[in-house]
Amino acid sequence: MNSTPHSAPVNPLPPAVIALVLVIIAVEAVFSLGARGIIGGPGAIGWRLDAIQSYAFSTEIFWWMWEGGRWVPEHLIRFVSYVFVHGSFTHALFVCVFVLAMGKMVGEVMGDLAMVLIFLASGAGGALGYALLVNTPVPLIGGFPAVYGLIGGFTFILWRSLALVGAQQSRAFSLIAFLMGAQLLFGLLFGGQKDWIADLCGFATGFGLSFFLAPGGWARIRGKIRHD
Repeated sequence: MNSTPHSAPVNPLPPAVIALVLVIIAVEAVFSLGARGIIGGPGAIGWRLDAIQSYAFSTEIFWWMWEGGRWVPEHLIRFVSYVFVHGSFTHALFVCVFVLAMGKMVGEVMGDLAMVLIFLASGAGGALGYALLVNTPVPLIGGFPAVYGLIGGFTFILWRSLALVGAQQSRAFSLIAFLMGAQLLFGLLFGGQKDWIADLCGFATGFGLSFFLAPGGWARIRGKIRHD
C-alpha cells in the first residue's frame, strides 16, 4: 500500500522569526519578573527604566552627536537596541504577534537573512526619521518601527504579486493605510506621541529594501540600470 507523507497543517516558522521573538520575550521576561521582585532583588524594580535610559533612541543624543561630530558607539547602538526595549508586557506581546505574522511571510519569500536585515534596518530607519522629523525629548522604544518594516516587506511581496496577475497594485497598500488610519484616529481620540512617524519611516525603509533583498530584486535593478 502506497504511503503518503503527512504534511503539516501549518507551515513551520522560519528560524529567524522564532529567534527574534525569543529575544523580545526574554528581555521582557527579565523586566517583568524583576518588577515583581521574583528575580534580581529590590534593585530589579528599576531595570526597565535603566534599560530605557541606556538603550532607548533619543533625538537629543542624536543631535548632540551630530552637532559635535562625535558618533559614540554606545549611543549608535540605540538605533537598533531600542526595538527590544518595551514599555510594558502588552507592548512587547503585540510586537511579537506582528513579528510572527509578518516575519513568517517575509521570511518564507525572501529568506531568514533578508527578513532580519529588514527588521533591524527598518528599526534604524524609523529612528532616523523620528530624529529628523520630530522635535521631542520623548525617547523612542519598542519594536513597532521594525515591525512596520516587515509590513513594508510584505507590502512589496503583495505589490509584485498583483503586478504579475495584472491586478491593481495600489491594493497592496491597504494594510498600511488601515494601520496608519487607526493610529491617527486613536491619537485624535486619546492623544498620543508622534512615534507613528517612526513607524511610517520604518515601513518606507522595509519597502525600499525589498527592491534589493527580494529574490531577483538586485538583478532586476541592475538590468534596469544597464537598460537605461
